[in-house]
Formats: sequence, C-alpha cells, structure tokens
Amino acid sequence: MAILSVPTIKVADEVWLSVLMLHVSHPEKADFSIDEIMDFAQHSDQRRALGQLRSSFYAHVVQHCVANRPPSPARYRMLLETSPGRRRLFRPDDPYHPGRSRGKSVPKAFEDFPDYWFNGALQQYNDWCRRSAEDTIKNDPLLSLYGSGKDLWADEDADTYIRRLREGWE
Repeated sequence: MAILSVPTIKVADEVWLSVLMLHVSHPEKADFSIDEIMDFAQHSDQRRALGQLRSSFYAHVVQHCVANRPPSPARYRMLLETSPGRRRLFRPDDPYHPGRSRGKSVPKAFEDFPDYWFNGALQQYNDWCRRSAEDTIKNDPLLSLYGSGKDLWADEDADTYIRRLREGWE
C-alpha cells in the first residue's frame, strides 16, 4: 500500500492561498471577516488540498500576515486589515506598517507543488488585483466625477469661459 504524502507549505503561504480561494469564489466581496476565513479553512474541500489546518493558522490571519499591523514577530504583508476583524489580500499599492517593509507579500514557488499549480495561483492573484483596482476606480466618488463638467464650456475655450464668468465683477 502506497502512502500519499500531503505537501507542506508555510502557514503564511497557506493563509494567502486560502484567502485567494475565497476572493476567487466570492468576487462580489471586497473583504472577509476573520470568522469567514477560519470557517473556509476548516470546512472547504478546496483548502484541504493544502493539508491539515495547523494551530497557528488563526494567529497568522489575525496578526502575523497583516501588513498594516505592527510586526509581531513576523513581517509578512499578505493580508490587509480593512476594518477591525476584516481581512483581504494585500495588494502592492496598499499601505503597510514600516516594520514590515521587507516582508513577503506573495508566496515564493512552493517546493512541494507543481509549477503549473503555483503559476495558476499567481495568475488568479494578478487577475484579482487588476479587477480590484478597476472596481476601486469605478466606485470612487471623486473619480466618478471625471469629465462631468465638460459640457459647461464645450462650445468655448477655457479663457473665454472664465472672462464670461467674471463679467460684472468689481
């Protein structure tokens, strides 16, 4: 009888992959509660491919992987605390605690996983980052005003428009 070995990866990488799986499964959600992440980690068949859930997974979700919290002791920048008790994957343009400036934000290639699996995860992450940036621009109240006043002076150049507005000023 052959014994199948389950690949082992660092807990921080497992957290990153689990939250990536959540983002891919729920593209309508911007972030997740810690309880949602833990529930997914404990009950998802997808995540079980990563092996048995380790006891430090929770500590990594709450503190060790969170970019905008002081390092304690890990310096990872894999998650972002969007509000108390809520997390999402860290994106390259996100703010982070200065003590985490050299921290890892994306897993390195997993020695125990095939390259195609790892590259697939990175592609999903890059797609998620791109979609998130587009959604941020689309839903930003200030950026949504872009071009909204162009019809005010569409028939005249800016200097003429300003002169007309200032007529009668003293």
